[in-house]
Amino acid sequence: MRAAIQRSVQHKGPLIGHRLAFVTIIGFWVLNSVIVSLRAAILDFPAQDELAWRRAAVTLIGIILTWLLYLVMRAFDHQRLSVKFSVAAIGAIPVAAAIAWVNYYVFYLYEAQGYFDDSILRDHINEVREAVGKAPWPEMIDNAIVRYFSILAWAAMYLAIGYAREIREAERTASRYAQAAQDAELRSLRYQVNPHFLFNTLNSLSSLVIKGEKDKAEEMIQNLSTFYRTSLSSDPLEEVTLTEEVEFQKQYLAIEKIRFPERLRTEILLPAELENARVPALILQPLVENAIKYGVSRSTRPVTIRISAECEKGHLVLRVCDDGEALPKIDQQAHGNGGGIGLANVRDRLEARYGNAARLVAASRPSGGYEARIDIPVAATEFNA
Repeated sequence: MRAAIQRSVQHKGPLIGHRLAFVTIIGFWVLNSVIVSLRAAILDFPAQDELAWRRAAVTLIGIILTWLLYLVMRAFDHQRLSVKFSVAAIGAIPVAAAIAWVNYYVFYLYEAQGYFDDSILRDHINEVREAVGKAPWPEMIDNAIVRYFSILAWAAMYLAIGYAREIREAERTASRYAQAAQDAELRSLRYQVNPHFLFNTLNSLSSLVIKGEKDKAEEMIQNLSTFYRTSLSSDPLEEVTLTEEVEFQKQYLAIEKIRFPERLRTEILLPAELENARVPALILQPLVENAIKYGVSRSTRPVTIRISAECEKGHLVLRVCDDGEALPKIDQQAHGNGGGIGLANVRDRLEARYGNAARLVAASRPSGGYEARIDIPVAATEFNA
């Protein structure tokens, strides 16, 4: 993700490719030629065929010169908008002047008497040609001004298209940064689980060593190694099947079973149709840890920890509950707050991944013990047929 963002920031290609620029230039000049031709037809100018090919010649020169202007503007694609507009405004001046001169030459100097077959009209156009030829500047300046604003209109369109693309690129880059930040948050929250779990497990292992229970300590070490090898081999950003997540918890409960051989009982209720539902890896871990901490470790009788799953209205509902003793209010508050990391970590992970579409609800049970419930939106395709 970081490499993709760096490439998007460092690589700044042209805002508009040659093909799109060529299409806009062609379209601009063809439209201009059509408008002029319609005007000539409405005003019933004579010799339309003769005028058409001369108009086509001016259009072709206009396309070429506008293309050159485009190449100049392209070099300033990633400058400020004010700079780009200044380049367009200045660059349009020689282009408009050149097109005005070409227009004057084609329509007034190049065989103008050939426009008409009628001798009287031909003599009249020659007189006009001679008069204009003596003072060409007013005609050329007037035409240049008209051409200048027309070319400036095309340049504004070019800049608008480029600006729109810049906005889209900025939005995509912002989206990549937002995704990278969310991924980093998910990794951070996921990795918080492992040190927390390791701290509790090492405490249990220390107790076994102190008691001289070598075989149980060795078994716990093996189970701990298996658990970490399994959990750390997965990507924190990826989801796992519900079956895999439950297997993680079974490994953890096997470790705790060594510590509480007489008090810890487990019950797994996983319907076959939900086995392939996708859930965030180790999302149940803090809930099971809390059930051990507040349910099993503080009880003097056997306590059952139940992990169950069901589907309700398009949501996967996961429950972790225990039937331990009722907790004092101060412990209920600490349990509900997740001990600084437990339930708060789960809530943060759900919010980072699903937003408001998922939730965690935890509360004491009327009959004793505690229950934590996770609601996760799932697609129907995730369920087994």
